[in-house]
Amino acid sequence: MADVEQNAAVPDGSSNGSDAVNGTAGRFVSSAEGTALAYGSLLLMALLPIFFGALRSVGCSKSKNASDMPETITSRDAARFPIIASCTLFGLYLFFKIFSQEYINLLLSMYFFVLGILALSHTMSPFMCRVFPAQLPNKQYQLLFTQGSGESKEEIVNYEFDTKDLICLGISSVVGVWYVLKKHWIANNLFGLAFALNGVELLHLNTVSTGCILLGGLFVYDVFWVFGTNVMVTVAKSFEAPIKLVFPQDLLEKGLGASNFAMLGLGDIVIPGIFIALLLRFDVSLKKNTRTYFYTSFLAYIFGLGLTIFVMHTFKHAQPALLYLVPACVGFPVLLALFKGELTEMLCPGSGCLGDISL
Repeated sequence: MADVEQNAAVPDGSSNGSDAVNGTAGRFVSSAEGTALAYGSLLLMALLPIFFGALRSVGCSKSKNASDMPETITSRDAARFPIIASCTLFGLYLFFKIFSQEYINLLLSMYFFVLGILALSHTMSPFMCRVFPAQLPNKQYQLLFTQGSGESKEEIVNYEFDTKDLICLGISSVVGVWYVLKKHWIANNLFGLAFALNGVELLHLNTVSTGCILLGGLFVYDVFWVFGTNVMVTVAKSFEAPIKLVFPQDLLEKGLGASNFAMLGLGDIVIPGIFIALLLRFDVSLKKNTRTYFYTSFLAYIFGLGLTIFVMHTFKHAQPALLYLVPACVGFPVLLALFKGELTEMLCPGSGCLGDISL
């Protein structure tokens, strides 16, 4: 769900949620140091939500709080996802061809403004719990909407929160206003990292087999839409939303006002990330006090993303990142399981699935 593109002029960076784009504004040629810094920073930023999102996914699966319960992806969902993603991508392509790009991106900005505030607030919440002064009162609140009356009363919304949540929401709102007004790349990255971490934490594959189906389907999806058509690249250039991570290649020359961005779509983080998080939960379910499969897949992700960047930089052509990430993230753990004699246990529906793992 990604492509890498050379020589795309982008003012603040625009990409869909499954594209990695190397954009060059105007005729500016990045220095070797600037390019290395940009790609190294993107790689580091991609690893952070995967690592911490996977750790939080273990705690999330233990949670009894309904608001923190993960969304489980079944094999049927995984099989349908590439089709749904293709329809969505082509629909966006048609929208940008028919309607004004300015108005579409305005609607998208407001939509992701709200989602970004909520995602960043949820991401900050554990940190706020640690730094919140004990001497300050932490008052509890409840937002409740009901329908009907008496015995027929039905809850529509029942959300409980406290003072710490309000502080997180306030800080996130400041970042949201900053993004909407300035479209600054740092604000974009704060929202992007929050989206990615929440995705890895809250989207759970139910089995390793389901993960293989999902990644295999998106492997075909990515290759087709990048190499077979210009649809993904067109949408990537038109789509303005914080669903990518960006880092300026001209930061050393222009500072924080830099405008020549290397970009990595969140799809290249979240999709492999939820599979890596599943392998961490599989490690925990084995009760061997090791994280072998997690670390293997994590290192495989680094290898796959590094190979994507190398091929893009060598051939100066858009690259579907999942072409390299899927074989690495699936292949290495499967080979390891085969070597250790745990392949059946890994792929068996009774093991390695969220519903059957005792954490």
